[in-house]
Amino acid sequence: MVFLHNNSFQISDLTMIQKNSTIVVTGAAGFIGSCLAGYLNQQGYTNLILVDDFNREDKYPNFENKKFIVKVEREIFFEWLQKIKPEIGFMFHIGARTDTTEFNYSVHEHLNVEYSKKIWEYCTVQGVPLVYASSAATYGKGELGYEDSHEIVASLTPLNPYGVSKNEFDKWVLHTEDHPPFWAGLKFFNVYGPNEYHKGRMASVIFHSFNQIKKSGFVKLFKSHRPDYEDGRQLRDFVYVKDVIKVCYWLMQNQPASGLYNLGTGKARSFDDLVKSTFGALGLPAKIEYIDMPEDIRETYQYFTEAKMHKLHSAGYTEEFYSLEDGVDDYVRNYLMKNLYY
Repeated sequence: MVFLHNNSFQISDLTMIQKNSTIVVTGAAGFIGSCLAGYLNQQGYTNLILVDDFNREDKYPNFENKKFIVKVEREIFFEWLQKIKPEIGFMFHIGARTDTTEFNYSVHEHLNVEYSKKIWEYCTVQGVPLVYASSAATYGKGELGYEDSHEIVASLTPLNPYGVSKNEFDKWVLHTEDHPPFWAGLKFFNVYGPNEYHKGRMASVIFHSFNQIKKSGFVKLFKSHRPDYEDGRQLRDFVYVKDVIKVCYWLMQNQPASGLYNLGTGKARSFDDLVKSTFGALGLPAKIEYIDMPEDIRETYQYFTEAKMHKLHSAGYTEEFYSLEDGVDDYVRNYLMKNLYY
């Protein structure tokens, strides 16, 4: 297979990764990974190798209706590869420890750094193109802005061990000499959407808002603990998971220049806007109560994130992203209200 990296080359009917190709999705029982597996199925790809810790029953609905050839436990995946020696056409490494309230760095280091290095090294040796999940948490408080430039990665100061682990892997990637034929590290901003039922405290504000509205008729949001932000006006770049998986798929098919890419909408919106959109999707007037932010996250809380998206657009991605209102409406009406999975 020939991998094309010339940005001037326009792909029309050419499909670089054929429908019968074998594709790996790590984190396939989780939120983004399971949605990606579903999207690949919709595009005609069923030769999937799903990798994750499959022991949690609350994750079963995320993958039980997906089409795949095998699912492999995360901790034996590399032994399995060595034994089975499958011919893999593409690797999506979406799996990670994403709990920003887990302050034991060794937990993040194992999955987000060391495990990711093994994925990278396998793809390098075997010539497998790779998309992996980085994070906007690498930007910390945004002192250096939100530009997906390789030049600032070494100087970034993430606010929690999760962000540190993601940035450590990005730094390692940029300094290693050997690499897969194509690679992209996606800095996910605030992703929301179906298949996050299992995430508990780490689920999106939309998910929690929906459940609070159903239970009590109002939503609790964190107060601002900074004088330059009003309560509820903290700003984040909220991106719908359906856009995230479309970008992942586009990168697989088009393989532009390798590198780190932001993945957000490029437009920061407030938590007030988010909650009002959730009420709107339910046809209800907004009722919001502001509460103190837990002390364990108060010093590491991001008050503003906004993806600079020109790098992905310059690479050739032209699809429109869901607006906050449209994304929330689709999520609430077609998934949360019906308790459905993607």
